[in-house]
Amino acid sequence: MEMRRRDFVTVLAGAAAYPLLAGAQQKPTPVIGILAAAAPDNAGALRMLAAFREGLGEFGYVEGQNAAIEYRWAEAHFDRLPTLAADLVDRKVDVIVTEGGDGSVLAAKRATSTIPVVFHTNSDPVAMGLVAVAPGRAAT
Repeated sequence: MEMRRRDFVTVLAGAAAYPLLAGAQQKPTPVIGILAAAAPDNAGALRMLAAFREGLGEFGYVEGQNAAIEYRWAEAHFDRLPTLAADLVDRKVDVIVTEGGDGSVLAAKRATSTIPVVFHTNSDPVAMGLVAVAPGRAAT
């Protein structure tokens, strides 16, 4: 089980690193925005972020060396998520990574249509309006 979680978080980190690799010429230090529903001392969120940083390292990115991470913590006050997401957009981060469920994802997607949002969900992302189905293709 632990290995599967690590593999998942590595894939998540890779998804976050992809826009950085594609746009690396734009900024000398790419900035990743973390939009978290949890508090900064939440054990689950801290484990996820540690694994996320490890995954970024596998793609050559190290926080404080060649990548910056801006953290926004809602501390379980879900009504704060839209403001925190807007703050990351104003900061002009290169990618937003969400933590803490659908509320974080929806807040990030509503705050921007130009910054990539990396998320995981147990819900149907097409039905939630998070992703669109390409014309001529059926949702599976």
